[in-house]
Amino acid sequence: MDHSSGKIYTLHFILLCLSNALFSASFNMMIPELPAYLSKMGGADYKGYIIGLFTLMAGLSRPFSGKLTDTIGRVPVMIFGSLVCVVCSLLYPLVSTVGAFLLLRFFHGFSTGFKPTGTSAYVSDIIPYNRRGEAMGMVGLASTIGMALGPAIGGYMAVRWNINVMFQLSAVFALLSVVILIGMKETLANKQSFRFSLLKIKGEEIFEPLVWSPVIICFLTYFSYGAMLTIIPDFSAFLGINNKGLFFTFFTASSIGIRLLAGKVSDRYGRVPVLKVSALLMAASMLMMGFATTAALLMAAAVVYGISVGLNAPAITAWTIDLGQPEHRGRALASMYIAMEAGIGLGAYFSAFVYNNNASHFPATFYLFAGITLLATIYLSFFYKKPAMATREC
Repeated sequence: MDHSSGKIYTLHFILLCLSNALFSASFNMMIPELPAYLSKMGGADYKGYIIGLFTLMAGLSRPFSGKLTDTIGRVPVMIFGSLVCVVCSLLYPLVSTVGAFLLLRFFHGFSTGFKPTGTSAYVSDIIPYNRRGEAMGMVGLASTIGMALGPAIGGYMAVRWNINVMFQLSAVFALLSVVILIGMKETLANKQSFRFSLLKIKGEEIFEPLVWSPVIICFLTYFSYGAMLTIIPDFSAFLGINNKGLFFTFFTASSIGIRLLAGKVSDRYGRVPVLKVSALLMAASMLMMGFATTAALLMAAAVVYGISVGLNAPAITAWTIDLGQPEHRGRALASMYIAMEAGIGLGAYFSAFVYNNNASHFPATFYLFAGITLLATIYLSFFYKKPAMATREC
């Protein structure tokens, strides 16, 4: 793809961002409501599995999405991910047992296992190297807008009508994302037709060894995200906040604000310095949550957490693409996303385990995750060694 013009804001890029926003809103709108929904089924002890199973499937599907992104193309992979959201959203009202609900959450994870891998590879194909961080920031901004609007819309629908209407609207958003993608031009040069043999994954196709450092940082920093998704709804209720999506609104609003600049900052000053700062801010936000005793303090922590994620996400994605080989771009991104899903999934599980539906355990849970996040800064400061020559696209 010709990058000589240096343009970012083309029609293709804008449509991709819109599709991302709709996709993000689709599956995020239900997250604040799912813990209570599962509890009504009698599954209060399984709240950690809501995020854990979702991210487990996303992680397991990454090697497949990475290989297919590098073979059949970016667009088919993105479409498949969005279609999974359509189907699963329509099935939620039909399940009535804890087991069926958890199984559906597991298969819903296919969506984020495929869509982000194809999207990031597509962006890297159409954006010049020296503006890659900025572009990833804008794509992330679109996702964050969806993340901000989704819970607020979902919460309103669940309260104003009922939770089934929320699930149906989630399916509509995902379907609109698919409609946009159908008209997108494929960017993979040597596209192959799909065949079932492509689903056979060899050992060397699971992980891209050139991106070990982004993988480690992604794993450590997304631990806390799994905890947020799992226990913030209960913590909000504990503090007397009726709208369980309010934390996520503040978090995503601050993330949106910082993403307008975050990508450009990593393009100019480097990925590693930005990631060090983001990890420190993330740990600080965890400590603030541990000390929070009022809604105002929790919202302040949400703002700091949003800033940290807004700095982290575009830098780590751009860094992964910087270090990986162009012909294995899908594999490199899949490796990073595997680490992300593993961090989110384990974070969800361990936060639920430490919290154990006991309000007195909230502070200890947040302090634990602050310590885990600090390990990312320690690694980048004392253990990371810059490669002699990073692989870059010419």
